Amino acid sequence: MKPVFEVKERALIEEILDRASYGTLALCDGKTPYSVPINFVRIGEELLFHGAKRGRKMQMLECNPFASFSVVEPYAIIPSYFSSKEGLACPATHFFKSVVAEGSVRFVTDREEKAHALEQLMRKLQPEGKYHPLDDDAYTKAIDATAIFALKMEEVRAKFKLGQHLTRERFEMILEHLQKRGNAGDLATIEMMKRISGSL
Repeated sequence: MKPVFEVKERALIEEILDRASYGTLALCDGKTPYSVPINFVRIGEELLFHGAKRGRKMQMLECNPFASFSVVEPYAIIPSYFSSKEGLACPATHFFKSVVAEGSVRFVTDREEKAHALEQLMRKLQPEGKYHPLDDDAYTKAIDATAIFALKMEEVRAKFKLGQHLTRERFEMILEHLQKRGNAGDLATIEMMKRISGSL
């Protein structure tokens, strides 16, 4: 990763993880890679997931508890002509933020810890509430039937690609084109580009 794109501030990394509703979990049993999109919640230094007690994920984790998890926060697609007048395809790109966390997975078996993880996931995905708390006895069978596993984030890398590597001329060209195109994603990208460049 180019140093200009790398982000090491833990608070910024945690913001992305806490905003994302899902990411991609990558597993390998030693011979076959497997990746699956999955909901998650961050609790401290761990990412917690839920699913069926049986299935491909569980089988692979039993063979190899090491996993990688990635989250992408997408911003605008940048056509080549947004930053170049030469007519070449090369400058075409996509602005984004991403986080990749790697580490070992443990299975959560304690019922209270499982209920807490599911409660935190609900608070993340349904912040308006309107459900019975997960420590309610009504959930006993469902919690017992659900697998919860936690990825300890032993190594975390983040990449922000928002034009900070460009010359001022190309940066301003992109801002102008995004403003003209003007959809909601473009306006969010403009705001983030300015923040990253320190111009706000």
